[in-house]
Amino acid sequence: MIMRYNMGLEALLILVVCLTMGTALGNDDYLGGGYVATLDRTSAFEPGIAGMVKWLDMPVPGSTFIPYRQYYVTAAPTASVISQPVSSPVQYNITGRTPNGVIFGNGQAQTYSTYASSFSMPRNDLWIAGLGNWTQYAVIPVGASVQLLANVPSGGSGSFYKVVQTGSLNINYQAISFNPGYSSMTFWAGQTGRHMLYFVINNMPSNVVVVDVFSQAPG
Repeated sequence: MIMRYNMGLEALLILVVCLTMGTALGNDDYLGGGYVATLDRTSAFEPGIAGMVKWLDMPVPGSTFIPYRQYYVTAAPTASVISQPVSSPVQYNITGRTPNGVIFGNGQAQTYSTYASSFSMPRNDLWIAGLGNWTQYAVIPVGASVQLLANVPSGGSGSFYKVVQTGSLNINYQAISFNPGYSSMTFWAGQTGRHMLYFVINNMPSNVVVVDVFSQAPG
């Protein structure tokens, strides 16, 4: 069951923005110019937010998605996926399936062995799994889906949050339970906008994964 949560919105927004600063700002401008939003919903926002909303409204060329092609699939979703955009976790055996490297939200990359050796204490991690790497940021077309991998060393129950920034800010959450270790989930991008995903288990938040979802420009 997915519930909408509006209390403490300002405080949570500040937290998410602080955690994700540099995620998109550190990347190139994938729009490249020449594309005009079909609907300007930005007049009610201060200039900084208005710029991001306009950016997320713009359809983008197909080449925009190429650097992230290993991270998403475009198969038609089932009815159950549409009703619950983040699927229930399924235990994931990482043996023989470790990535070549991991890419953090700011673009910093590490080999998986370096990342794994950095665990000084248990922590909850969230990643987007690709064919060769894991990442904490991706750009995908609307209607596509990605495989999320959650590492919850002790397991437990808590909440999974999906913050969607379009013309307004919507925060949805759903109850979730993890077995100890890695679990796999599917996230389906049913609308354009910036999707910020994270979970809280045993009062310990994971990192934030950011997925920018665009419609594809014709031609």
